Amino acid sequence: MKYKIFAGTCLVLIGIFLATSFYYKAQQAEQYDAMAKHNLSTFVRAYSQTLGNADAKVVLVEFMDPACETCAAFSPIVKQMMADNPGKIKLVLRYAPFHDGADYFVKILEAAKNQEKYWETLEVMFNSQSEWASHHTPQPQKIWQFLPAAGLDLDRIKQEMNDPEIAKRIEQDLADANTLNVRKTPGFFVNGKPLETFGSKQLYQLIQSEIKANY
Repeated sequence: MKYKIFAGTCLVLIGIFLATSFYYKAQQAEQYDAMAKHNLSTFVRAYSQTLGNADAKVVLVEFMDPACETCAAFSPIVKQMMADNPGKIKLVLRYAPFHDGADYFVKILEAAKNQEKYWETLEVMFNSQSEWASHHTPQPQKIWQFLPAAGLDLDRIKQEMNDPEIAKRIEQDLADANTLNVRKTPGFFVNGKPLETFGSKQLYQLIQSEIKANY
């Protein structure tokens, strides 16, 4: 009898937990949807780096960290999804440099914009990440030996990466990440909808659902 009461109590508690979790997710989704419609700047800032068709009806926002291994792993996956759906997806990169010292690499990326070498620089960073982004003993200065492959004027990068405006952009992106409850990278949103269960398959499904809804 005691076991049945205990089991029944557990089932009730589980039911309450699931119902509460579902309600919370529904409320959160509604909040994100409202922000996407009425406060789009939380997802996309004027300075945000974009890739793809500017008029695409599916906007993929990624909060990323140049020192994040998973971000590096997802980069070719996202580009393949875009290639498989030409003209339908616009990628927007935002920063969430959660790793120690990762803002150093963000500053380099932002300075590379002035030389129109942003994507080349990011690719070099991801390809050489294992050399300088060790979580235990990061060595940020090592990045400089790889950057010539991006075709950069390194002296100019070293000067312009310290522009106070870049520091403001990082601060703003971190504030927006906090508003959107991004706690780890990469953090994805598709047309304002968060990727609730992380994974490449789940991201593909979310993107496809938005393509189907908008095209």
